[in-house]
Amino acid sequence: MTLSSRLFAGAAALGLAYALVGGTSALSAETAVKAPAPLVTAPATARSETAIFAGGCFWGVQGVFAHVKGVTSAVSGFTGGTADTAHYERVSEGDTGHAESVRVTFDPTQVSYADLLRIYFSVVADPTQLNAQGPDTGTQYRSALFPTNPAQLRVARAYLAQLAQAKLWPRPIVTRIEPARPFYPAEGYHQNYLTLHPDAGYIRVNDLPKVAALKAMYPRQWRAQPLMAPAA
Repeated sequence: MTLSSRLFAGAAALGLAYALVGGTSALSAETAVKAPAPLVTAPATARSETAIFAGGCFWGVQGVFAHVKGVTSAVSGFTGGTADTAHYERVSEGDTGHAESVRVTFDPTQVSYADLLRIYFSVVADPTQLNAQGPDTGTQYRSALFPTNPAQLRVARAYLAQLAQAKLWPRPIVTRIEPARPFYPAEGYHQNYLTLHPDAGYIRVNDLPKVAALKAMYPRQWRAQPLMAPAA
């Protein structure tokens, strides 16, 4: 979905929400689910670590992780394809192998990779939607994890198995664990989009409920003042 069509869809959905409730704002997004605490974690071996998450439009993914204590950076971008196609309009065509993704840098002594996975599956993405999230469809919106080291891979595999046994969703989990690939930051106007445009129709309908769910479900990990990624 191109930027203009995404914004149009968000505005249309917001208008419908107002109409359905007689002028009262009604926000909707993928349903938040309180995922269980991970049974497998990895000890902190450094003060800084990086992980990559893909879960639909990167505006919401970045916006949620920007509010997590222990996260020191959250940058929107592309993972899975090559450098020459790592541009928004090109990725939007859906055939580059890229996923809209977010590179999350964090202090594992404050928040573990396992904690980030729990937040991801609770409020960021619906793991049962194949090549789609909410109103967005295409392989670039797939739900995927890109572990950056063997410990993350072990934790991710264990947590997916744990979630499959928990049967929290009525449909099978289709989130993929993909090999580590280079991350390419997105254009500057995509960075901090949720924070800078909270009144945009798409954000109000699809992403602000995710931030609200993070605050409600994980108050100890909630950061009121969001991180701001570099604009370029």
